[in-house]
Amino acid sequence: MPAILWMAVIFYSSSRTADSMNTLLPWFQKIVPSMQSFDWGHFIAYFILALTYLWALDNGNPSWKIKGMVIAMCVVYGMTDEFHQLFVDGRHADWQDIRNDGIGAAIAMLLVSLKPISRLYGRLPHSKKC
Repeated sequence: MPAILWMAVIFYSSSRTADSMNTLLPWFQKIVPSMQSFDWGHFIAYFILALTYLWALDNGNPSWKIKGMVIAMCVVYGMTDEFHQLFVDGRHADWQDIRNDGIGAAIAMLLVSLKPISRLYGRLPHSKKC
């Protein structure tokens, strides 16, 4: 359920016009000018989506196969998100957004692989344990 809810949040955000979405990104790019071409919104959204997918698919000890599948699922959903944006006024599809989606998902999976975080993740209640 968390993954479906987060996908709905992403879909809703993608249906917003360009004017309403261009308020936060320029503010952040002023603070970190070297990140002009990197869309942190996509990175963060798909970082979270990857964690929700992993939680739904795993029992507390994810294999690299599961993590790879999570990253692939995020990239595929990112592609559908970019396709959806073709139909929103002022928005367009951008392969760099898909790249940022994949980076966010991959960083989430790498982070979960770190021993201290992996132990914390293993203690969470998972759908297959309940």
